[in-house]
Amino acid sequence: MTLTKQLMTGNEAIACGFWEAGGRVVAAYPGTPSTEITENAAKYSEIHAEWAPNEKVALEVGIGAAIAGARSLVAMKHVGLNVAADPLFTAAYTGVNGGLVIVSADDPGMHSSQNEQDNRYYGRAAKVPVLEPSDSAEAKEFTKMALAVSEEFDTPVILRLTTRIAHSQSLVELDERQNLELKDYVKDEIKYVMVPAHARKRRVVVEQRLEALAVFSDNSPLNRIELSCDTSCGIIASGAIYQYVKEVLPEASVLKIGMSYPLPKKLIQEFASKVDKLYVIEELEPFMEDAIKSWGIPVEGRSVFSALGEIFAEDIQNKLGDGLPLPPAETSGIPVRPPVLCPGCPHRGVFHVLHQMKLTVSGDIGCYTLGCLPPLSAIDTTVCMGYSVSGAHGMEMARGKDFAKHTVAVIGESTFIHSGITGLINSVYNGGTTTTLILDNSITAMTGHQENPATGRNAKGEPAPQLDLVKLVKACGVKRVREVDPFDIKSLRQMLKEELAAEEVSVIITRRPCILINRQAIAPALIVDPEKCTNCGNCMKIGCPCIGKAENHVVINASQCVGCGLCEKLCGFGAIGRDGGKNE
Repeated sequence: MTLTKQLMTGNEAIACGFWEAGGRVVAAYPGTPSTEITENAAKYSEIHAEWAPNEKVALEVGIGAAIAGARSLVAMKHVGLNVAADPLFTAAYTGVNGGLVIVSADDPGMHSSQNEQDNRYYGRAAKVPVLEPSDSAEAKEFTKMALAVSEEFDTPVILRLTTRIAHSQSLVELDERQNLELKDYVKDEIKYVMVPAHARKRRVVVEQRLEALAVFSDNSPLNRIELSCDTSCGIIASGAIYQYVKEVLPEASVLKIGMSYPLPKKLIQEFASKVDKLYVIEELEPFMEDAIKSWGIPVEGRSVFSALGEIFAEDIQNKLGDGLPLPPAETSGIPVRPPVLCPGCPHRGVFHVLHQMKLTVSGDIGCYTLGCLPPLSAIDTTVCMGYSVSGAHGMEMARGKDFAKHTVAVIGESTFIHSGITGLINSVYNGGTTTTLILDNSITAMTGHQENPATGRNAKGEPAPQLDLVKLVKACGVKRVREVDPFDIKSLRQMLKEELAAEEVSVIITRRPCILINRQAIAPALIVDPEKCTNCGNCMKIGCPCIGKAENHVVINASQCVGCGLCEKLCGFGAIGRDGGKNE
């Protein structure tokens, strides 16, 4: 194969690096900014790539594959590692056989997340190494290095990305695939069966391994000193921050950290001795700063840079540079895109009805979380994947069955499979009466349309057994299960009234495919008859981005409208239709 260079995102590069390193098994649950790793891994015929129901299952698949002798990779966004933490901590005890890489894509700035946690702490807590690439080329090479470290030290390795590294592009040099044989699987109960007697022995191994990893970190090319003529200021940085430092302060002396746990203590001490003043620039928590200070090394970090959100080149320029403004990025003509449910989204009808009925809505993670925004304003709480069902049950247990008569849980089919099933079982088992709406749009939509067990296709797009949601819900003990088209708002409203009045747990499954995957559902744009329009604004209450106001009547943007007909159903004056009238 002729070696070539190619522009790749960090996510693409990780999939490529895993393939080049002879990787065999990838498992994940979709989660921005990590999703494209698995999507790209699925393109390689030599890799088995799968969407798991949740991150815990994905990591367990990866652990099993590694113990069986295959190089494996598990990818997730930062909050996904919370779900996978249970197997992570024990996998540090069992160790691996084939290499095991856990990609954690953190999200400083919360571009698509409900919190801003720093998963470097998982490495320290679980006592597993953490590697941090600073561009796509490193993302590919660090994936290979992570697999090598995993096998050399018999440990899972966390490869930590941030959104900027996951989604930005840089030049990557391609290489050939290593044709590695599976490592032999050897039965070893003491190593792989974590009963207390065995775990106590493995605990000693974990500590010994950590000491060896600390020595490795000090001597690894993953961490390097870049000393310049100017030693008045030394900067410690990793990931995207390293690139910003090199851009803004090209003459600065820098210690580049590629292995952030265990940190290279001796290398940091050496670097600190060669500069007059030491800074550490890191997003989110003072992970490196706290460790460095604990060694008695004077360093500035959080006193200069905020713990909130992302740190940009401009921030470094303002704090440590000459303060002159950087050349502005060319953004003219880029339209503002506030988050909104798409035109024709099947969730819009659901939230319109919930808002009209003034129900308390326990929400969940997905496209439908946007139902909290005006004018729909139909979600009261959202915490994490699967929370909606359990949270609604908790509300009922706190305030009683009368409260449950105007409370519903709302969850998508993929999220329900991820972590809503156990909440539903809990509600049935513990005498709840809450009504749950499962919004089945036939895809995992918000992360870019990935398959799930209810779609009938796997990660490679091949036919797969399709989960029957009705049978699953009944197997959870729910007797009252109903289905409805979410655009049939009259039937939906009537069903909600009936199920909220029931003295037992009930489930309503709303079924309509996401408009972005069901192109056949797109119809000619609707048109407003200005003679009939009273400008009452009722059609605007559904929050469709196609509908706006002219001077004396509403208008519909024909370039956006998909003809779903929801606004037509809400117009009491017959002003919206498919013939006559005006649109934009």
